[in-house]
Amino acid sequence: MRNVFLFVLFCTVFLTQNLAAQIKGKVIDATNGEPLEYATVAIYDAGNNTLITGVVTGVSGEFSIENIKKGTYFLETSFIGYETKKGKPFQLTNNNQKKEVGNLSINPSQLFLDEVVLSGKKSTVINKVDRQVYEADAFKNSQGGSGTDVIKNLPSVSVNALGEISVRGSDGFVVLLNGKPIQSNATLILGQLPANAIERVELITAPSAKYDPEGKAGILNIITKKDAADGTFTQINVRAGFPSIEDYNNSEPVQRYGADITHNIRTGNWNISMGASYQRNDIAGRREGDVFTIVNDTLTRFPSDGERSFDEVNYSGRFTIDFTLDTLNTYSLGLYAGKRSKDRTADILYYDNHAFSPPESQDRIYTFQYFNENLRIRKGDFVLGSFDYAHTFQNNSNISTSFLYEYTLLGGPTTNLNLGYPDTSVVLQDEYNTNDNPLHGIRFQVDYQWKPLAIGQLETGYQFRNLDHTGDFVYERRNQETGEYELVPEFSSEVDLTRQIHSGYLQLSKSLKKWEYSAGVRLEAMDRNLDLKDKIGVVDTTYRYNYVKLFPSAAVQYSVNDDLKLKAAYSKRVERTTSFKMNPFPEREHSETLEQGDPTLKPEFIDLAELGMTKSFEGNNSLYVTAYYRNVDNLINRVNTVYNDTILNRIYSNVGNGKSLGFEVGSEVEVVEKWSNFIGLNVYNYEIDGSYNGNKIDESSWQYSINLNSTYDFSDTASLQFTFNYLSERKTAQGEDSRFYSPNLTFQKSFFDNQLTASLQWMNMDMGLLDTNEQRITTQQPGSFYTTTNYVYEVDMVILNLSYTFNKNKNKSKFIESEFGKREF
Repeated sequence: MRNVFLFVLFCTVFLTQNLAAQIKGKVIDATNGEPLEYATVAIYDAGNNTLITGVVTGVSGEFSIENIKKGTYFLETSFIGYETKKGKPFQLTNNNQKKEVGNLSINPSQLFLDEVVLSGKKSTVINKVDRQVYEADAFKNSQGGSGTDVIKNLPSVSVNALGEISVRGSDGFVVLLNGKPIQSNATLILGQLPANAIERVELITAPSAKYDPEGKAGILNIITKKDAADGTFTQINVRAGFPSIEDYNNSEPVQRYGADITHNIRTGNWNISMGASYQRNDIAGRREGDVFTIVNDTLTRFPSDGERSFDEVNYSGRFTIDFTLDTLNTYSLGLYAGKRSKDRTADILYYDNHAFSPPESQDRIYTFQYFNENLRIRKGDFVLGSFDYAHTFQNNSNISTSFLYEYTLLGGPTTNLNLGYPDTSVVLQDEYNTNDNPLHGIRFQVDYQWKPLAIGQLETGYQFRNLDHTGDFVYERRNQETGEYELVPEFSSEVDLTRQIHSGYLQLSKSLKKWEYSAGVRLEAMDRNLDLKDKIGVVDTTYRYNYVKLFPSAAVQYSVNDDLKLKAAYSKRVERTTSFKMNPFPEREHSETLEQGDPTLKPEFIDLAELGMTKSFEGNNSLYVTAYYRNVDNLINRVNTVYNDTILNRIYSNVGNGKSLGFEVGSEVEVVEKWSNFIGLNVYNYEIDGSYNGNKIDESSWQYSINLNSTYDFSDTASLQFTFNYLSERKTAQGEDSRFYSPNLTFQKSFFDNQLTASLQWMNMDMGLLDTNEQRITTQQPGSFYTTTNYVYEVDMVILNLSYTFNKNKNKSKFIESEFGKREF
């Protein structure tokens, strides 16, 4: 298999180039100079207005039209959401002439973008053939926050009380940064990326074969701010949170503050970017729970109440150099290093532990109470380096290569103290577990875009990824007699995961007068080895899993007229497993919970299909509707079993098949000139059909989410925005998650010719009248256990954000991100 890939790569790179006559140029957005991928450039005979041929632009907006005879012609440039532009006639005096037409700039359609000179207001969403594009600046409630605060406003996205992000009801999605793949935990990436640095978000729900097939819900492509102008850019952002309004009886007050600075120098052929960031973001909260288990005809119940809060600190430094040798060759070198930690405090009082035997009896066998001090610290130190090179051939075909190396040291202890109550000086149990997880990751990728052909734009590429992730897990319990900590073998282990992936793809796309289509296939070969050892030399087992699979994709769009588009798409996907979900040795989460994985866990394989319609109306009003279907084989769920009378074991397992059938609607409505609204609705039926531990899993329910964004502009420099995010009840493999919602209000004001922007945010509005930022999670297995936990997190948070830009030049900085480590953090 490896030889096949090397042969394809050799043929791709060194194929003899056809140096026929050509017309070359580049299509860009007239408002910001951004290159437009998938734009259509058609050439017409100027004498009779006859269409000769047409091509589709590549990722950098460039195009080349081949084999045109001498004559007089004009070019017509078009793209979905943009005005069609007819160029001036020009002559080709001989059959071998090479003509450079330079940049062809086109304006967003009035249906998607108001006149810049009148309002400067862009549409919140623009629909393209394979994605929806959302402008980050439209979501003012996210300013000063993170990428999570931006994307939670998207119709397809929802965020629950635990901060878990879902796209169309699934947490299996991939994040790209400026089009580059990041094989990491999406929630953590988005949580670290400053919202101020994001220009737009592209939601690709049925990706083509050119993208890595990872992610059962598709791809979120985060585009950072940049511009082509030379000069120096410096921006400082400062964030400070006011003291908490609500009191959750937490042991320490929360702290919310931070700052980040970006300095970018662009001159001539050089682009140098430097940045540093520090963020402290604490969240106060509580949890109220009740659990019962049935073991050996005895029912044990242990209700609880107490603190559940988070202290999170992130700081990092970044440095990137881009060098453009000439119009044909570009280089980029990047370094990124930092530290991050997230401390979860769960100090819980179990105030009425009791048991009945038999379960239906009302006679208590015993009653007692205790206080559990639990602190889970998750740390990660990381260093990344990347090198990219791109070359454009004379016939406008191009090749790009990318290499990334990452070292991440993951780890962190968990302390678990069970104390007497009300006399907490009595130590009932003292446990300590820690782990060191060094991770080494390598990714190499090469992509080749052929010169435009009569059949369309052809692209091919190869990617290699290698992951080596080791783990040393130590679990100790204090001996009450000797005072010494002693190893607990059943919870201690050594884990070594290695995974290699080779993949290659072929992609064809074409744009005609009314039709646009693309089709492709990706071949992927994966080898995975998981070596497990315990600490006493009894267990030493290696689990192997590999596959060779094809991942096809296809998309087509038909333009009924300038205002109505119809589209359909299909994509085969995979959701690979992390080291954490495959480690079978239990890890103590807190007093009542263990977590463990399954070393035989199989990847999920997914089929995605969708049908969509986009409609534009007079003014800045639009509507899109998309129906979708997702089928998941080898569905992975976290399921509970009873470990003992007071401890549940959460296990990741392949439980069967999952299906989602739904639709999403997005609409932008401008009530009056100063008042604009964007609303997104996602409704779907989720069905699980499978089993675990001999118990049938057969769940089906309708679920929905609503994201509302309403903005009123008092002037060009002042605005007020209200946002509302709602997530309905959701069925899970063993229970139900309750509804969850969050209203927010933001007032934004700019000063000094927009160089200083101040945003005052009122987050999670509640005022003691609502149940904002609160969610109850329930699981059960009849005859075995029942759990219900209500998570109550901080409301009425007031935060001030200040952003100052020292000059008029825009940000051209771009930084690398973690490829492997954040996925395991």
